[in-house]
Amino acid sequence: MVTVQENELLTRTGPGSPMGEVMRRYWIPALLSWELGEPDGPPVRVKLLGEELVAFRDTNGRIGLLDEFCAHRRVSLWLGRNEDCGLRCVYHGWKYDVDGHCVDQMNEPIQFKDKVHLAAYPTVEQGGAIWAYMGPTELQPPPPLFAWTQAPSSHRHVTKVVQECNWLQGLEGGIDTSHAQILHRNFQDGIGPTGDGPRGGAPKVEVDVTDYGYRYAGIHPRGDAGNFIRTYHYVMPWTQIRPGGRDPQAPPGALNSRIAGHIWVPMDDESCMVWNWHYSISGEPLSEEEREERELGNSSQSVDQTTFRSYANMGNSWRIDRDAQKTKSFTGIAGVNTQDRAVQESMGTIVDRSREFLGPADLAIVLARKLLMEATGTVQDGGAPPGTGDSYYSVRAMQELIPNDVDWREPLLPLMYPAETR
Repeated sequence: MVTVQENELLTRTGPGSPMGEVMRRYWIPALLSWELGEPDGPPVRVKLLGEELVAFRDTNGRIGLLDEFCAHRRVSLWLGRNEDCGLRCVYHGWKYDVDGHCVDQMNEPIQFKDKVHLAAYPTVEQGGAIWAYMGPTELQPPPPLFAWTQAPSSHRHVTKVVQECNWLQGLEGGIDTSHAQILHRNFQDGIGPTGDGPRGGAPKVEVDVTDYGYRYAGIHPRGDAGNFIRTYHYVMPWTQIRPGGRDPQAPPGALNSRIAGHIWVPMDDESCMVWNWHYSISGEPLSEEEREERELGNSSQSVDQTTFRSYANMGNSWRIDRDAQKTKSFTGIAGVNTQDRAVQESMGTIVDRSREFLGPADLAIVLARKLLMEATGTVQDGGAPPGTGDSYYSVRAMQELIPNDVDWREPLLPLMYPAETR
């Protein structure tokens, strides 16, 4: 468990908070690229780390991410006109470029625009997403070149959905491997909703700290057949990378050729945006079935693509079906990610971790909290927190059945780090 004070440290991410200062040292996924489609298109509201922002793509295709409210009378620039390389407030006509500089004041006979500036954050467009950096300019890290962002668009898919609780509840659910064969159990096949994965008793968890966070494995004994190993990466501060299954056309016994994962980005302290992505490493593009998010469960049929809120939510009890819970699945809730959000949101907006009772299966969670708390001290002392370099660029998560007498690292580390010296 953690203390009440430590829980506050871990969960509060607004401006000036210790954890907020840590998070501002990383590139943050802010929008899907298609949300800012054409130049001079409608602006989009963005909420990150408790800050209310507005994004727009200007006439030349550049992206601006600014304080949402006009410096004049604090009217929302979401109402604004995106025109001629700037976003113009509809109230008095003050106009701002992508760098936050005021470039025109329609209502002022004597211009003082050179004195007016809105907070503006640099962005990069990578992997079908627009990323923002909200920290000190001189400490900006290398671009966020996760392996999935470097895959061709035909080989990757990315979505997002709002979760109505603190970001850390989402992250901890993602890095908790022991829940997968319980929460997501499907009684029709007994081993999970995709028909592939760990089965049997509780796993042993092993964790190796790295310079980006850690790698870890859930070890699931399968008797004389060996150990089923499911590996993950935790990339500081909010990213989980996991195996994403096999190519549907692959022969039995083939290595997993899909890598998947999530990023839990705080919108504020009581809600977060969950980014979901998966990509193919087989050389073959994702199938149309996979693009319908068979596994991720965040298609347009399940998530409103304007608000990014799930149709199954706390307000309708996540559409739990008690009859299905008796006969079809462990939860009676449809969709793997909906099941995750249901249990995490059910804890309340910010869970009181001082009341927890943790065990050995929670090792990955305990270590993530430790790394996050240490990072607050590192940043306060002027250092760089883990994961702000480029060592995570090529990492993959794998799963495989290996002999009982073989350490999982021997066969799997070369697959998990295909282009990196360990």
